[in-house]
Amino acid sequence: MDKTGGASIRGNQWQRLLSWKRGKKVTEDGEDGENGVKDEAKPNTNLGQKLKVKWTELVFDPAEKFYYVWLQVMIFPIIYNWVIIILRTCFTTIAFNYLTVWMTLDYVADLMYLVDMIITVHTGYLDQGILIKDLAHLKKRYLRSKHFQRDLVSLLPTDLLYFVFGLETPMVRINRLVRIPRLDEALDRMETRTSYPNTFRITKLMIYIFVLIHWNACLYFALSSYIGFGSDRWVYPNISKPEFASMRRQYFYCFWFSAQIFTTVGDTPLPKREEEYLFMIADLLIAVLVFASIVGNVGNVITSLRDRDNVFFPNHELVKAYLRSHHISKELRQRIDNWYQHLHINKKIMREKEILEQLPLHLRTEIAVSVHLPTLSKVTIFQSCEKSLLEELVLKLTPQVFSPGEYVCRKGDVGHEMYIIREGKLAVVADDGVTEYAVLTDSNFFGEISILNIKGNKSGNRRTANIRSIGYSDLFSLSKEDLTDVLSEFPAAKRHLEEKGRQILTKMGMLVDTGEENEGEEDNVETKINTLESNLEILQTKLARLMMELESSNRKMQARVEQLELEVAALGNQPLEDEEERIKRELRGEGVGEEVGWEREEAEGEEEEGLDAKVKKEEQGEDGNELTKDGDGESTKSREGDVEKMVEVDKSGLKDPDDQEKKEKDDSEKNKDKGDDRPGKGDGAEIELEEEKEEKSGEVDSEEGGETAEGDSENKDMKQKDEGQTKKE
Repeated sequence: MDKTGGASIRGNQWQRLLSWKRGKKVTEDGEDGENGVKDEAKPNTNLGQKLKVKWTELVFDPAEKFYYVWLQVMIFPIIYNWVIIILRTCFTTIAFNYLTVWMTLDYVADLMYLVDMIITVHTGYLDQGILIKDLAHLKKRYLRSKHFQRDLVSLLPTDLLYFVFGLETPMVRINRLVRIPRLDEALDRMETRTSYPNTFRITKLMIYIFVLIHWNACLYFALSSYIGFGSDRWVYPNISKPEFASMRRQYFYCFWFSAQIFTTVGDTPLPKREEEYLFMIADLLIAVLVFASIVGNVGNVITSLRDRDNVFFPNHELVKAYLRSHHISKELRQRIDNWYQHLHINKKIMREKEILEQLPLHLRTEIAVSVHLPTLSKVTIFQSCEKSLLEELVLKLTPQVFSPGEYVCRKGDVGHEMYIIREGKLAVVADDGVTEYAVLTDSNFFGEISILNIKGNKSGNRRTANIRSIGYSDLFSLSKEDLTDVLSEFPAAKRHLEEKGRQILTKMGMLVDTGEENEGEEDNVETKINTLESNLEILQTKLARLMMELESSNRKMQARVEQLELEVAALGNQPLEDEEERIKRELRGEGVGEEVGWEREEAEGEEEEGLDAKVKKEEQGEDGNELTKDGDGESTKSREGDVEKMVEVDKSGLKDPDDQEKKEKDDSEKNKDKGDDRPGKGDGAEIELEEEKEEKSGEVDSEEGGETAEGDSENKDMKQKDEGQTKKE
């Protein structure tokens, strides 16, 4: 017991010691790792963490090659499901004979569908030209899109229905067919990247037609199985016969039958049953669409090829029609035909600028640099120029093709361009056209001195030799105007090229010393010309601005006139009665205020009532009394005169107020001259003076306050006169 107990105690001690050492070693390793000492276990864990982090943060660019390759890979599982599912459903023999193969391929396709969902989640998209790489945002966008719904439906575990319907019903996997938009995306991207888009377009159409014929063949075999094999001539023959029993024979026969229907060949047996008629009607309707799509796509391809030829090469048919209309000689027409033939056979593109105009400037520059820069850099005067100048010049190069025996330039002609030989041979010949001095080959150039406009050149920018094409020669031409435009932005390069040109002319003995004074004068003249041109541009700009302002003011004036015409027309449509009433109101002084008009109307009403009462009293007095005193007669006459004056005053209210004032002044002067015969003259002298004062005050008020105040003062005067006369009576 003691031995075993001592052994157990010692074993426990050893275990504690080992555990303590292990713990100490772990702590030392941890400290070493913190201090920078290499740790073997730690890098492995860090690598796994880094890979995990990188995968969670990985975002694919849809424009990169990986995404494009993955789309090409996804073509195979999609086409597999579209072809095999219907094949296994209708041809049960094929389904059972290769069941293991089909099941394996099914789940490989499902796995690729799942990987495609993950890659789609990790694929960025462009928002305002910027690639969005936020994975959380990409997940939300994908989950809200229709692509997620389609992908989710395509991966539903419908294979569980095998336990219900059995393995002979692969149609339970028909939900895998909803991935067809992914196939369209892959084929469209391939069409944009291929070098032969027309050929690829035809190939894509044939793939669609093949799948359609395949589906129709499978349905035809299934319908034949439902009706009964060999029951009539229209269905598939009896499979009990050895020649029609093999799987390959069954499929090929059905495919041939379906192709005959869709191509509308017509060499098919006539249907006998209603099901057969319905199947044929549906096939013929689909065949019309298939035939139309084939014809339309092939026609588009042919049209695009013709348009491409018209863009690449000059239109030969138009040139031929022009030559026939002008009765050009047969020899010249033959030369033109040979030139066109050379262009088409050797694919010589003459319209590079028109083709490349569809691209942005920086891409056009890169293409021109890659194609023409090696040739341009071989020209002696351009060898030491900066690259930016050469990049500008390559955009100005124009391709030209010369036929055998055609002269590129002749001696004495004014040089407007220089030439660079891209391919071919040219001969420098004498004036007789027979003697050859030299032969120019690829990368040679000529005519560079004539476009630099160097002062002191003896030839005066004229050609000094005859150059003729030996065979068909491809040249690049650079015009003097294009070179001048480019050099205007590179003054240092311009001086450098002119200096090189002088050196070449000096070696050739073609340079004349014109003196510094002449050069200075010419420089001054050029400076003045440039200044005048700049001033002219400024004046043209100002003139254009003034013309714009003039047009704007004319438009505004015309709009104002039209508005005034509309207002005048609107005023002219108002009734004339309103206008007459307005004039009457102005003459009566109603415009001063409504209260004044009301008071005047009340005063006029009272005056009319008083006049009527007085007239009645006078009539009664004349009938009942025979008092004929002189004073009474005079008073009656005065009353009648007063009534007449009141009527005249009422009438004069519609006339000019100035005429009324003059009339009143004349009446007052007459009364002064004749004397006042009215009764009460001696007794009421003070009253008359007060009345005259009131009349004067009424005139002043009429001048200050208008026609309304004048009418009120006159009414008051008349009332006072009537009251005085009634008292005397």
